[in-house]
Amino acid sequence: MLKKYLETGKIVTTHGLKGAVKIYPWNDDPEELLDFDRLYLRKGETALEVEDGWVQGNMVVLKFAGIDTIEQAQKLRGMVLYLDRDDVELEEGQHFVQDLLGMEVVDADDGHVYGKLTDVSKTGANDVYHITFPDGKVHLIPKIPQVVLEINVEQERMVIRPLKGLFDDEN
Repeated sequence: MLKKYLETGKIVTTHGLKGAVKIYPWNDDPEELLDFDRLYLRKGETALEVEDGWVQGNMVVLKFAGIDTIEQAQKLRGMVLYLDRDDVELEEGQHFVQDLLGMEVVDADDGHVYGKLTDVSKTGANDVYHITFPDGKVHLIPKIPQVVLEINVEQERMVIRPLKGLFDDEN
């Protein structure tokens, strides 16, 4: 089952005296965090209305309604921010990394299980998926159409066809 609330960043410090906070965003582009009118604490238990925000380097500064002093803002330090999945429109072929983690990775030709997707690295050209095999060894595969043939988030399954030599064998 897909999570309704997804981690999107962490409040790391305060900014100024009027209740703004600095957030280390966990998404591809810090600017994306500015698209939300509401973010959440405690996996959706507490809604925070965004009054203002801007990007500062690799951080995002947000001012939330009702958080008007540095003392109030300090109470938020170290807290994880969540977004509501319903507030995001993903383009075709895009997925939340949190939905991919733990997914079973299988071979397109013979159906055997390689392992689980355990991490995603962002590179300039394409994402790189970390597949942990049953023996604990981690193999890296590029997220390119020639390798990753299907991602089914609902079934928690990824179908791949590794390029020759990708897993150090004869495939």
